[in-house]
Order: sequence, then structure tokens, then C-alpha cells
Amino acid sequence: MNSRKKRVFSLITFLSITVVIFAQQVGSNSPYSRYGYGSLSNPSLGASEAMGGISYGLRRSQQVNPGNPASYSELDSLTFIFDMGVSGHLAHMNDGSNKRDFYNGNLDYVAMQFPLLRNVGASIGLLPYSKMGYNYGGARSLSNIQYLESYRGTGGLTQIYAGVAWEPVENLSAGVNISYLFGSFSRSSVVTPIATSALVTEDKHQYSLRNLKYDLGLQYRIGIDKNRSLTLGAVYTPAIHAKADVNNSILLYSGDPYDNPWLTPSGEITNDTVRGVSFDLPHSFGLGFTYTNGRLLFGLDGTYQMWNEADYPGMLDGLSGSERYNDMIRINSGVEYVIDPVSQNYFHRIRFRGGVSYSNAYTNFSVVNPDSGLSAGMGSYREYGVNVGLGLPFRDYMSGHVSMLNIGFGYSRQEPDAKFMIRQDMFKISLNMNINEFWFFKRQFN
Repeated sequence: MNSRKKRVFSLITFLSITVVIFAQQVGSNSPYSRYGYGSLSNPSLGASEAMGGISYGLRRSQQVNPGNPASYSELDSLTFIFDMGVSGHLAHMNDGSNKRDFYNGNLDYVAMQFPLLRNVGASIGLLPYSKMGYNYGGARSLSNIQYLESYRGTGGLTQIYAGVAWEPVENLSAGVNISYLFGSFSRSSVVTPIATSALVTEDKHQYSLRNLKYDLGLQYRIGIDKNRSLTLGAVYTPAIHAKADVNNSILLYSGDPYDNPWLTPSGEITNDTVRGVSFDLPHSFGLGFTYTNGRLLFGLDGTYQMWNEADYPGMLDGLSGSERYNDMIRINSGVEYVIDPVSQNYFHRIRFRGGVSYSNAYTNFSVVNPDSGLSAGMGSYREYGVNVGLGLPFRDYMSGHVSMLNIGFGYSRQEPDAKFMIRQDMFKISLNMNINEFWFFKRQFN
């Protein structure tokens, strides 16, 4: 390994360790992340995200696509790909009476792809699965006692995956991802008295999940002519049946433990652990295709997740199994266009991308009338998204390989279907660096 490769390898190792350390520090400020496992992430990286999140039929030699592990075999025997993405978010929330903005930034993912044998490719990386982060509440009164009641939560699920794909016959590829899914969650209800010296009460539930997750993928390419082709893709993820211990504690503080995180409890009313509680993740099915003629690529994906059959502890949300979850349907569609990928004109080699998406929420939500503080029943929302982006190429003239700086802009709206719910508009800007290296080529000089 020459000195250049040693430097790059050291950089990748450092970044990977950094991501693992900070994997759980994922930014989110959505009241809808209170239920279930929080807000779910779509496993689309960089260029895929700018095309509406398509992945099932996407098959490229210069792009990591963990959304369908069968895509890893589309890689020549000398190429190594390193992919990393960051993003910034602005969330605008409106309940009809009040408005509020939140800002967040994330280190989204790290992924690598490399060949193993002829027609066999592999990938490893770290991806988000879900994220939870909320802090909301309001003033309440009981027997002429005024107090603030706040609901707060943090956490999320992250997956470290390793995948391999094999193309046993021309144009047909099969692949599998094996992921270590892990994460911790904390949910609290905090009661703060107003104009009295009474102690602050925090009712907290905490739990951690650890489990293996599998994704099975297929892709089949149909050649139409020399330049045009159609790729069909399918992905199946089996359900996960996990067990975890849930700790419930009721603690007393002299001040707000979130405004003053260094405070130690003044007293403890309850500390109890319920062991072996069931936490399920659903069966997931995905179908999609992409069509390309060398300059234009168009793709369409459909995903169906069977959340209605998943177990979840009622102690965490107060809901019954019949009202908690919805089977989720997600549709993604996207397009990419490049004027001439081999042109001497740089502008002609830029890739222009766009896409749209739709999904329903996998959870229902308990709705409260803010005026009376009484229950207003159950509600949910539908999410609509629009993405655009650019792929800016950078060529290594020694190897001929092209790396890509991807810039993406996204907008999504969570549109509620019940009164008193919050409409959320999310604006996102993402940067992704796709480094394409001649990693396994033995040079004749350094």
C-alpha cells in the first residue's frame, strides 16, 4: 500500500470511529417522534436522496446503494468507493395558533463499497434507522395549583451493516445486508410548579435495543439496446422480534433537570424495571425499477411495511395494539439527467436530479384539545416530499475514475388529518462526498 492509500485509509478509519461514537447524537425536534421508534429514515444516500429516495432498481458502479444490497455486484475489480453525507434542517411547526422553528444538523451516514471476487461486491457502513427528539408542553391547573407539564424524549436507532452481492449469471444479482441495530431511548413527563417552592417531578422511561436485522435483495437488468436498459429490483426485510428491559423512575429535583443537566435528584419516589418487554419491527417489502439511456435515468419505488402486526409496550404511550400502528406505504420517484457524461465541457457533465415522495405515518397519535386539556381522539398524518440536487464530478486523470460532490435540497410536509394536530414543514440541505478510488490497482511507480 503506497503512502497515499495509507493516508486515505487512516482518514476513513478515523471518520468511521467518530461516527460510531456520535451515532446516537442525531438531531430531531418533532412532536411526532414521541410515538413508536421516532421518525423513520429512508436508506437512500446522496444522489439517491436527491432523486426522491429511489433505491430498489438503482444499479451503478460508482455509487453505494444499501437500499438494495443486490447492487453491490455492479463494481469492477479495482474500484473502492467511500461515501459520506452531512445535512442541515429547518423545521417549521404550526398548530393554527402558534408557530415555531427548529434548526438541526446531522452527520447522516458513512458507507464504503469494494470488490471481493469476480462478480462479487461488498459494502459496509453506518446508517440511521430512526430518530427521536421532542420537547413540548404547556401550562396546566389542578385545584388552583398552576404548573407546567412538559413531554421530552431523546434517542434513536442506528444500524451498522455489512453486505455482499453476487451476480451468478449475467444481469441477475442477489445480495444481503446483515445489520447490527442498536439504540437507546429516554421519554419523560416533567411537572414544574409555578410560583411555588414545590419540587419538580420527572416520570422517566428508559430502554435500549440491540438486535440483528437482515435485508435480502434482487436485481435483474433487461438490455433494450446498446444504450438503453431497464433494471428491476426487489427487497425483503424480515420482521424483528426483540426483547428489552424498560426502566421507569419517578424522580424529584429542585429545578428543571433539562435546563440544569448537572442537577442530582433530591429524592426518588419509584424506580422499577420491567424485564423482557416485546419490541417488534415489521416485515418490509419493496419493489422498484429504473430506466436509463446513458443520459437520462428515471426510477420508481414502492414500499409496504406491516406495522399493524408489530408489538410495542403500552406503558410507553398509553395506546392499545389496535390503535397504535398503521401499515405504511411509501412511494418514491426520481429522475437524473446529464447532457453528456464524457464531454470536455464541465457544465455538460453535471448531473441534474429531482424527485418526489409520499408516505403515510406508521403511528397514530393521541390528540389533546389545548384549550380544555381533554382528549380529542386519535390522529395521523401524510407526508409529501420534493427533492432537487446536483452532482458535481471530479475526475482522477491518472485512473480515469470520477468522484462526485452531491448537493441536495429537500422539502417535506407532514399534513395532519385531525383537528388540533401540528403541521410540520421541513427544509433540508445535504452535502455528500462520493470518493471513487483505483484502490486495488498495483501501480508501477509511486
